[in-house]
Amino acid sequence: MSMKSYKARGIVLNTLKYGEKGLVVQMLTDVCGRQSYMVQGVRTASRGSRMALMQPMFALEFEGLSSSKMSMHRFKEVRSGVVLQSLPFDVRKSTMSLFMAEVLYRLIKESEPNDELFDFVWGSVAALDALDEGVANFHLWFLANLSRPLGFSPDNDFRPGSWLDIRDGHFTPEPPPVGFAMTPDNASILHDMLECDVRYLGEIGLNRTQRVSFLESMLSYYAYHLDAIRSVESIRILQEVF
Repeated sequence: MSMKSYKARGIVLNTLKYGEKGLVVQMLTDVCGRQSYMVQGVRTASRGSRMALMQPMFALEFEGLSSSKMSMHRFKEVRSGVVLQSLPFDVRKSTMSLFMAEVLYRLIKESEPNDELFDFVWGSVAALDALDEGVANFHLWFLANLSRPLGFSPDNDFRPGSWLDIRDGHFTPEPPPVGFAMTPDNASILHDMLECDVRYLGEIGLNRTQRVSFLESMLSYYAYHLDAIRSVESIRILQEVF
């Protein structure tokens, strides 16, 4: 069987047990878009180090194998692409990574590469790992800025007191129809998230009530454009923790 080899980077979105020792890994990659990888024998003691890499939002560099005769790609070599210092060990950050991975898993179906999307997600992993202040706001920053490569980012022509019409992403001084409006308070937070360098997230002072309200408004915004956001189960955990 003729196998084609390629080098790539990827972010782990989801894993599923396959048989007694196998694993199917869903990844967002830079060269193949979203892609499924079959990993045989990974759930054995001798292959534990490879299994440890297959965690939500882990950033990997690898050599992949594909063939017209195989329904899924394979790994020839795989290693960490971003050496994570805190994300796997900080419960707040690992909770965030579960949410991010599930959002991407639910929303991204394309097998075509999207450089802007991949670069944003790859950079987000490194940013969350490095973040000291503002971790509780990170999922809000991530959702706000993910709207850019997904193609429905607000125009961000924001003025204090503006509402956001979620249908077209325009800030407006007049309230949009009920069901299509983001309140001025949440529209202001969205503007801040779009303008904020992720390293300074800690300077956006939000309490728990504000975070929950803004998250719900962002989910409504996403749901208008991408209905699959409603099935993201880890949202409830985030609302409890943050």
